[in-house]
Amino acid sequence: MSFLDHVRLMASYNTWMNGRILDAVARLDPDARWADCGAFFGSAMGTLNHLVVADLIWLRRIAGHPAGAPLAGALDGLPVPTALADVLFRDLADLRAARTRIDAAIESFAAALTEADLDVPLAYRRVSGEGHVKALGPVLSHVFNHQTHHRGQITTLLTQAGIDPGATDVILLVPDAD
Repeated sequence: MSFLDHVRLMASYNTWMNGRILDAVARLDPDARWADCGAFFGSAMGTLNHLVVADLIWLRRIAGHPAGAPLAGALDGLPVPTALADVLFRDLADLRAARTRIDAAIESFAAALTEADLDVPLAYRRVSGEGHVKALGPVLSHVFNHQTHHRGQITTLLTQAGIDPGATDVILLVPDAD
């Protein structure tokens, strides 16, 4: 599997897994969704908001990359977060609508990428203002890894609340070799 194929797999996995997590969180009582359980962003909803925030920040950065033009219009009308702990959506349905748009944008972007695009540097600034220049491929790996990290926290919160989030392994989307 090429690195480009891996990026596309992760984009697909990201969409699939975000849908599963949102379905599981919807089974929580609305108050339980916001209950501070000691996670990095407090609650399941706090963590889901953080994932949307981080993706919006990263995707707007990536939109400035030579291969990122398709992302710019896809993000129109979505909030512009200013801090990693911003709560953009208090309602799960509104968060799901934004998450669905973001995931579709990521998949469309990944489908349009070429292998060469992954080596082209992306210049960006962290929320703190610190500047960096990194190849796009490892940046995308970070974006997907970040999602997986925080979804893992949400699955722990769900399990503690007695909700089985189901299988979460990326291998479930990998086709068998011929």
